[in-house]
Amino acid sequence: MRYNNRRDTRDLHRINDRIRVPEVRVVGDDVEQGVYPTREALQMARDLGLDLVEISPTAKPPVCRITDYQKFLYQQKKKLKEQKARTVKVVVKEIRFGPQTDDHDYNFKLKHAKGFLEDGSKVKAYVFFRGRSIIFKDQGEVLLLRFARDLADYAKVEQLPQLEGKRMIIMLSPKKNPTAAKKNTQKKPSNEPSSQPTKAPSETAPTAPEE
Repeated sequence: MRYNNRRDTRDLHRINDRIRVPEVRVVGDDVEQGVYPTREALQMARDLGLDLVEISPTAKPPVCRITDYQKFLYQQKKKLKEQKARTVKVVVKEIRFGPQTDDHDYNFKLKHAKGFLEDGSKVKAYVFFRGRSIIFKDQGEVLLLRFARDLADYAKVEQLPQLEGKRMIIMLSPKKNPTAAKKNTQKKPSNEPSSQPTKAPSETAPTAPEE
């Protein structure tokens, strides 16, 4: 047996002598798979210098693998790491407006929002009302709806403007093909013939015969 039970890992799987059921289904490399009395399965693992690891305790009978438990744990951690790497992380970028944002500031933030959406991030845009400026909440809603309209080629509205405390928030998520908007703005090559006149081939005037 290669592995000794340790307190820090004993709850991950039942192994070796901790498997108390009368029989188990044995799987593994270089072993004859089938249902065996647990004592016999344990002896098979010992003969190979390996461990008997319970991998499916709810099956009837439970499924156990004959393997090196240390290597088994390593493979499990490796699979978990790969699964986490494949998980898409949702990034949310925040853009803040005031209720009376001017056009220059608006266009600046609009440009940043396009970049965020093209990178696949969500955009959380909000208007912050300071003090008595809450009286301009209708103006803030109009601004956010304009923002969503100007980003229609890049994003879809996930949440319409909603007042939360002193902030009115809109959530935008990127479209599946955020670069489509870029393509729409590029100039298409023209197939029309050139408007420049074509020069006719020059003709040489005949030379008069000498007298």
